[in-house]
Amino acid sequence: MNSFASSSPPSGARGLVSWLSRAEAWLDDKGKGARLAVVVVSFVLFWPLGLALLAYMIWSKKMICSSARRGRGHGPARHAASLGRATGNTAFDAYRADTLARLEREQADFEAFLQRLRDARDKAEFDQFMDDRARAAASADNDAGTGKDAGPDAPTAG
Repeated sequence: MNSFASSSPPSGARGLVSWLSRAEAWLDDKGKGARLAVVVVSFVLFWPLGLALLAYMIWSKKMICSSARRGRGHGPARHAASLGRATGNTAFDAYRADTLARLEREQADFEAFLQRLRDARDKAEFDQFMDDRARAAASADNDAGTGKDAGPDAPTAG
Protein backbone atom coordinates (compact mmCIF):
# COMPACT_ATOMS: atom_id res chain seq x y z
CA MET A 1 0.00 0.00 0.00
CA ASN A 2 1.40 3.37 -0.91
CA SER A 3 1.71 6.32 1.43
CA PHE A 4 -0.77 8.41 -0.58
CA ALA A 5 -3.66 6.04 0.03
CA SER A 6 -2.88 5.53 3.71
CA SER A 7 -2.33 9.15 4.62
CA SER A 8 -5.24 11.17 5.91
CA PRO A 9 -5.83 14.70 4.65
CA PRO A 10 -4.75 17.62 6.81
CA SER A 11 -7.34 18.96 9.19
CA GLY A 12 -8.14 21.97 6.98
CA ALA A 13 -8.75 19.76 3.97
CA ARG A 14 -10.95 17.43 6.09
CA GLY A 15 -13.11 20.39 7.04
CA LEU A 16 -13.46 21.43 3.41
CA VAL A 17 -14.34 17.88 2.32
CA SER A 18 -16.85 17.63 5.15
CA TRP A 19 -18.41 20.96 4.19
CA LEU A 20 -18.59 19.96 0.51
CA SER A 21 -20.17 16.61 1.44
CA ARG A 22 -22.79 18.36 3.58
CA ALA A 23 -23.48 20.87 0.77
CA GLU A 24 -23.89 18.04 -1.74
CA ALA A 25 -26.26 16.18 0.58
CA TRP A 26 -28.29 19.38 1.09
CA LEU A 27 -28.52 19.87 -2.69
CA ASP A 28 -29.55 16.22 -3.13
CA ASP A 29 -32.40 16.80 -0.66
CA LYS A 30 -33.54 19.95 -2.46
CA GLY A 31 -33.59 18.37 -5.92
CA LYS A 32 -32.49 19.21 -9.42
CA GLY A 33 -33.84 22.77 -9.30
CA ALA A 34 -31.54 23.67 -6.42
CA ARG A 35 -28.55 22.19 -8.22
CA LEU A 36 -29.41 24.16 -11.35
CA ALA A 37 -29.81 27.36 -9.32
CA VAL A 38 -26.41 26.86 -7.68
CA VAL A 39 -24.76 26.33 -11.07
CA VAL A 40 -26.39 29.46 -12.51
CA VAL A 41 -25.46 31.60 -9.50
CA SER A 42 -21.90 30.31 -9.58
CA PHE A 43 -21.66 31.15 -13.30
CA VAL A 44 -22.82 34.68 -12.53
CA LEU A 45 -20.44 35.17 -9.62
CA PHE A 46 -17.35 33.38 -10.94
CA TRP A 47 -17.66 31.50 -14.22
CA PRO A 48 -14.81 28.98 -13.68
CA LEU A 49 -16.54 27.80 -10.51
CA GLY A 50 -19.83 27.45 -12.39
CA LEU A 51 -18.09 25.49 -15.12
CA ALA A 52 -16.47 23.22 -12.53
CA LEU A 53 -19.80 22.61 -10.79
CA LEU A 54 -21.53 21.87 -14.06
CA ALA A 55 -18.79 19.43 -15.07
CA TYR A 56 -18.99 17.72 -11.66
CA MET A 57 -22.77 17.39 -11.84
CA ILE A 58 -22.65 15.96 -15.34
CA TRP A 59 -19.80 13.62 -14.43
CA SER A 60 -21.54 12.41 -11.27
CA LYS A 61 -24.85 12.10 -13.17
CA LYS A 62 -26.63 14.38 -10.71
CA MET A 63 -28.45 16.21 -13.50
CA ILE A 64 -30.00 13.06 -15.02
CA CYS A 65 -33.66 12.40 -14.35
CA SER A 66 -34.12 9.55 -11.87
CA SER A 67 -36.65 7.76 -14.11
CA ALA A 68 -34.11 7.75 -16.95
CA ARG A 69 -31.62 6.06 -14.64
CA ARG A 70 -34.15 3.31 -13.97
CA GLY A 71 -34.53 2.73 -17.71
CA ARG A 72 -38.11 3.99 -17.97
CA GLY A 73 -37.53 6.84 -20.36
CA HIS A 74 -40.19 9.16 -21.66
CA GLY A 75 -40.64 10.10 -25.26
CA PRO A 76 -41.51 8.73 -28.67
CA ALA A 77 -39.91 5.31 -28.17
CA ARG A 78 -42.00 4.66 -25.08
CA HIS A 79 -45.21 5.72 -26.83
CA ALA A 80 -44.40 3.75 -29.96
CA ALA A 81 -44.03 0.60 -27.89
CA SER A 82 -47.46 1.12 -26.36
CA LEU A 83 -49.26 1.64 -29.71
CA GLY A 84 -49.73 -2.06 -30.36
CA ARG A 85 -51.20 -2.92 -26.95
CA ALA A 86 -54.90 -3.11 -26.32
CA THR A 87 -56.23 -0.68 -23.75
CA GLY A 88 -59.17 -2.80 -22.69
CA ASN A 89 -61.65 -0.25 -24.08
CA THR A 90 -62.95 -1.98 -27.21
CA ALA A 91 -64.52 1.16 -28.66
CA PHE A 92 -61.25 3.08 -28.36
CA ASP A 93 -59.21 0.15 -29.69
CA ALA A 94 -61.47 -0.08 -32.77
CA TYR A 95 -61.27 3.71 -33.31
CA ARG A 96 -57.49 3.61 -32.99
CA ALA A 97 -57.19 0.71 -35.45
CA ASP A 98 -59.44 2.51 -37.97
CA THR A 99 -57.52 5.75 -37.57
CA LEU A 100 -54.15 4.05 -37.99
CA ALA A 101 -55.39 2.21 -41.11
CA ARG A 102 -56.73 5.50 -42.54
CA LEU A 103 -53.43 7.27 -41.84
CA GLU A 104 -51.47 4.47 -43.50
CA ARG A 105 -53.71 4.71 -46.60
CA GLU A 106 -53.28 8.49 -46.68
CA GLN A 107 -49.52 8.11 -46.38
CA ALA A 108 -49.43 5.60 -49.23
CA ASP A 109 -51.62 7.88 -51.38
CA PHE A 110 -49.41 10.87 -50.63
CA GLU A 111 -46.25 8.94 -51.48
CA ALA A 112 -47.86 7.83 -54.77
CA PHE A 113 -48.77 11.47 -55.49
CA LEU A 114 -45.20 12.57 -54.83
CA GLN A 115 -43.92 9.81 -57.13
CA ARG A 116 -46.28 10.99 -59.91
CA LEU A 117 -44.98 14.55 -59.44
CA ARG A 118 -41.37 13.35 -59.69
CA ASP A 119 -42.20 11.32 -62.80
CA ALA A 120 -43.94 14.31 -64.43
CA ARG A 121 -41.00 16.58 -63.63
CA ASP A 122 -38.55 14.02 -65.01
CA LYS A 123 -40.64 13.63 -68.19
CA ALA A 124 -40.84 17.41 -68.64
CA GLU A 125 -37.06 17.74 -68.21
CA PHE A 126 -36.46 14.87 -70.65
CA ASP A 127 -38.88 16.35 -73.22
CA GLN A 128 -37.12 19.73 -72.90
CA PHE A 129 -33.75 18.03 -73.42
CA MET A 130 -35.01 16.20 -76.50
CA ASP A 131 -36.54 19.42 -77.93
CA ASP A 132 -33.27 21.31 -77.36
CA ARG A 133 -31.32 18.47 -78.96
CA ALA A 134 -33.65 18.35 -81.99
CA ARG A 135 -33.47 22.14 -82.35
CA ALA A 136 -29.66 22.03 -82.19
CA ALA A 137 -29.53 19.23 -84.76
CA ALA A 138 -31.93 21.11 -87.07
CA SER A 139 -29.91 24.31 -86.85
CA ALA A 140 -26.70 22.37 -87.52
CA ASP A 141 -28.31 20.79 -90.61
CA ASN A 142 -29.48 24.20 -91.83
CA ASP A 143 -26.05 25.71 -91.29
CA ALA A 144 -24.39 22.87 -93.20
CA GLY A 145 -26.87 23.10 -96.07
CA THR A 146 -26.54 26.86 -96.59
CA GLY A 147 -22.79 26.94 -96.39
CA LYS A 148 -22.59 29.24 -93.38
CA ASP A 149 -19.70 27.22 -92.01
CA ALA A 150 -17.63 27.86 -95.11
CA GLY A 151 -15.08 30.59 -94.83
CA PRO A 152 -14.81 33.59 -97.19
CA ASP A 153 -12.05 31.94 -99.25
CA ALA A 154 -13.94 28.70 -99.80
CA PRO A 155 -15.07 28.01 -103.36
CA THR A 156 -18.79 28.09 -103.92
CA ALA A 157 -20.65 25.67 -106.09
CA GLY A 158 -22.39 27.03 -109.05
